[in-house]
Amino acid sequence: MEKNSLHRLGDYIREVDVRNRDLEVKKLLGVSISKEFMPSIANTIGTDMSSYKVVEPRQFAYGPVTSRNGDKVSIALYKDDEKAIVSQAYTIFEVKNKQELLPEYLMMWFRRPESDRYARFKSHGSAREIFSWEEMCDVELPIPSIEQQQKIVSEYEAVARRIRLNEQIIAKLEETAQALYRKMFVDGIDKEHLPEGWKIGTLGEIAEIKAGGDKPKIFSNCYTDQCPIPVIANGVESMGIVGYTEYPVIKGPAITISARGTIGVCFVRTKPYCPIVRLISVIPHEKDFLHNLWFQLSRKQFEGDGSVQNQLTIPVLEREEVVLPEHKVLEAFERRMSLISNIIELNANQNKQLKELQSLLLAKMGQ
Repeated sequence: MEKNSLHRLGDYIREVDVRNRDLEVKKLLGVSISKEFMPSIANTIGTDMSSYKVVEPRQFAYGPVTSRNGDKVSIALYKDDEKAIVSQAYTIFEVKNKQELLPEYLMMWFRRPESDRYARFKSHGSAREIFSWEEMCDVELPIPSIEQQQKIVSEYEAVARRIRLNEQIIAKLEETAQALYRKMFVDGIDKEHLPEGWKIGTLGEIAEIKAGGDKPKIFSNCYTDQCPIPVIANGVESMGIVGYTEYPVIKGPAITISARGTIGVCFVRTKPYCPIVRLISVIPHEKDFLHNLWFQLSRKQFEGDGSVQNQLTIPVLEREEVVLPEHKVLEAFERRMSLISNIIELNANQNKQLKELQSLLLAKMGQ
């Protein structure tokens, strides 16, 4: 991008400062580091809401403080039809002429990782670092024709709509799975008077339990043909995947359970993986037990060991009581759950690829 093709943002935007003097606006929002408006969690009891700032459709709000903010700028474009209010700490601004600069195009620019890095670099202050309004106005960006802007925005929003649709499908399928489990194994089931063929047992009877090991010597931060096996740690984000390696440790279907900190977080693993420390793998002896066991373990309140840090151990898990349903019931449930899980995985993988496409679209804006 040639220097002379960049435009100073301050020539296209203006600050807005409208207060909620008459207290007509009740919708209180905040701005997240994921660059979305969200319901405020602030305690407003006894607060004078008349001093809060009003934000209208297609206006921006941003928090100038960038320190202790995940190296990100909290900024968002307001898309709802009704007015909202935000804290006085936010700066509200709008595009002067929407025939020259689309607010949606500008929001895409702010979503770029480079925009966050720039804001952090330009932030200053002693007690807290801020990205001031003056620095915001000095931002330079390419501003193509309004037709080209609309094309870029349309491409990005088409991908975003598909991601949201996939997320809705996943949520509905997860609800269906929950309802199916309750219908087959919870509703009307009394542990004191189990159906014929059912019994109470221990986790150690029906599964092999293994602790995660050290980080593998061959390790890659991203998927490659040489390192296709996910390395799983004790985390929730991205299902705990922290990298990739060459060889799997667990080759069959299993359930992983977080063993340190927030113990008892469970995930189903249907493909080979390599678990590392602070993670325990539960490998059912019979594959038809996989999803039923996952539901049972996910609902348990585990009591860990350890004086300094709560932790879950293999002996504790081996003694854990579980319900052992009749095999035909398990088989029918697993068959249905496998179908649901496959569709969920398909949509989740598609969303991963779509989000990579979004990143590419954002990256192209700076070229």
